[in-house]
Amino acid sequence: MKSIPSVVVPIVEKGNFINCNLSDILKNKKVVIFGIPGAFTPACSEKHMPGYIKLSNSIKEKGIDDIYCLSVNDPFVMKSWFLSYAEQHSIIGIADGNAEITKLLDLLSDKSINFMGMRCTRFAMIVKNNFIDQLFIDEPSMLDLSSAENILSKL
Repeated sequence: MKSIPSVVVPIVEKGNFINCNLSDILKNKKVVIFGIPGAFTPACSEKHMPGYIKLSNSIKEKGIDDIYCLSVNDPFVMKSWFLSYAEQHSIIGIADGNAEITKLLDLLSDKSINFMGMRCTRFAMIVKNNFIDQLFIDEPSMLDLSSAENILSKL
């Protein structure tokens, strides 16, 4: 099993962000992390994130402590994107602006054809005490394996 790397990144929560070591904050927790190519992009904003917002309580009822959204965006963009949702939610952002976590987990995707540069591929994972228990990676332009509905069915 692959583990979550020990990398300091901005964690975005409730309109603020603070730099934290990701492996430290996931210690002794069972979490879901889903990754998106970019904040404010159509599929991410209209389908992926809203699915997790809608099903977050159901996911947590299955024993998940927290739900994280990882994107290769800076913390200012992630903060603005999170605040753009009218409904209250408990999704926590991982602003992997330098793509360090994305590279270490081999989830980097070249989106240069869409003028986005190197980004995170669309994925979701179930993590237990820093170890990736299950990993679901979508094919390009797809949103099914990493959807909140699929993750809920796997818990």
